[in-house]
Amino acid sequence: MLEKYSTRRHFFILFSIFVFFLFAFYNCAEDNSEDRLMRTTYAEDADNYLPKIYAITPTYARPEQKAELTRLSHVFRLVPNLFWIIVEDSNISTPLVEHLLRRAGLARRSITLHVKTPDAYIPSKKAPYWSQSRGVKQRNLGLSWLRNCTDSEERGIVYFMDDDNTYSVELFGEISKTRPGRVAVWPVGLVGTLMAERPILNINRTKVIGFNAVWRRDRSFPIDMAAFAISKDLLFLHPEAKFSYDVELGFQETEFLKQLTTRQELQPLATRSRDVLVWHTRTEKTKLTGEESLRKVGQRSDQDLEV
Repeated sequence: MLEKYSTRRHFFILFSIFVFFLFAFYNCAEDNSEDRLMRTTYAEDADNYLPKIYAITPTYARPEQKAELTRLSHVFRLVPNLFWIIVEDSNISTPLVEHLLRRAGLARRSITLHVKTPDAYIPSKKAPYWSQSRGVKQRNLGLSWLRNCTDSEERGIVYFMDDDNTYSVELFGEISKTRPGRVAVWPVGLVGTLMAERPILNINRTKVIGFNAVWRRDRSFPIDMAAFAISKDLLFLHPEAKFSYDVELGFQETEFLKQLTTRQELQPLATRSRDVLVWHTRTEKTKLTGEESLRKVGQRSDQDLEV
């Protein structure tokens, strides 16, 4: 009788231990599901090798600047292979950007540069948004830094990541798939007066044969700055490639890409152009009429604050 009781007791203990470890394993698997998703998203080969993505972000001082850069910093913290090249439209580096990078823990994964846009090219308040020339000198300085300060043999990818757009973390898993010697392209949401601009592919969905852009379809590359990434080796093969003020309005992307590739050589990504993973959003200009009233009496709402 005692032996039978002892056997049942041992069986119950062993079964309890089994259930405990099974439950613990399930919880661990559930907790790490996001990590597994990230690894799956970014795994490119058997060794999970991640090419470094150099994101060049032109930025300039305005009331919304810190909010815009903070939103981007959250994306950077989730993507392990991103390196941030922030180029300020300024004669000096500003404490605001430096503080933001330190607080976000991104100081070692970033570089801050600065160059001022010539007064002749600063957009007029009366000019429509699409005629603005901001970012030309800043993007060129970022390209210059890449060519002079990184290894030409390193496998990397370059992306022009404006600070007012909205980016899905999944986009950077797709960017990581950009092949050497290629420019990759994908759809962009809320741009060009459309819900989405996208590459048009052939029947096998392997080649770009056109674009659905509305404005100036005669452009060689009628796409937004957020719609493409470049294998870094192309920038070393074409050291003369850069942006210019001497191009027709709206043709910055086209004239730059023409120096690097052809439409036939483009690599379609984002589930062969079926997914929208970036949106050309713009923050509404902040109304500061209350602030103007305070300043008339020598006061500020942001006294001793960095907003």
